[in-house]
Amino acid sequence: MLRNKRNEEEEKADESWLLPYADLLTLLLALFIVLYGMSTTDAKKFEQMSQAFSIAFSGGASGVLEQQVAIVQTGNHSSKKSSLYEKEQQNLEELKSNLDGYIKESGLNDQLDTELNHSELKITISESALFDSGSADMKEDSKNVARMIGQMLQEYPGYEMIVAGHTDNVPIHNAYFDSNWDLSTARALSFMKVLLNNSELEPKLFRAVGLGEYHPVDSILARPSTV
Repeated sequence: MLRNKRNEEEEKADESWLLPYADLLTLLLALFIVLYGMSTTDAKKFEQMSQAFSIAFSGGASGVLEQQVAIVQTGNHSSKKSSLYEKEQQNLEELKSNLDGYIKESGLNDQLDTELNHSELKITISESALFDSGSADMKEDSKNVARMIGQMLQEYPGYEMIVAGHTDNVPIHNAYFDSNWDLSTARALSFMKVLLNNSELEPKLFRAVGLGEYHPVDSILARPSTV
């Protein structure tokens, strides 16, 4: 019985490392949001999500900051779950289309970009559209962008969203932030709070993470090879 209890504890410890520290340090974004369908949450789903994260963070670079949004969906073998997966995939395609239309109509092509790769949707927002250097206060224009994204997300309920903040590689230590870890966490919270001003979104599905300054991305086209 003691051995079984120890094994259960080890399994729980393994599951707590869904976002391996080493993988997180290989790719830096100004903001990283991950959504996945909560309707089929199970052990296999968490394992598949962990694998997707491992791939998504497999390459790093250096340069300017960005925001990246990734939506990760997992499929099933049963016909019922397969149909659900197809519906979720269709939702991602619709969301991408809506976002692309908003980007074009708002003249934000040089600041925002979307990419749907298999079951992953990414939205990349350049640093200049979000924060001033060393600040976690969102610009008014970027708040409008966040509100619009929130309005689009409310049409597709049942997704968990992870907001991960990042910074540039300039060290910081002032009265507001002891380090870039503090700044990146504050940025994630700032963006998430604007999203959650939309009462149609469920706060329990949101998480905010700060990832500091390591390996900033130099292109809005940074993407995983597969999902």
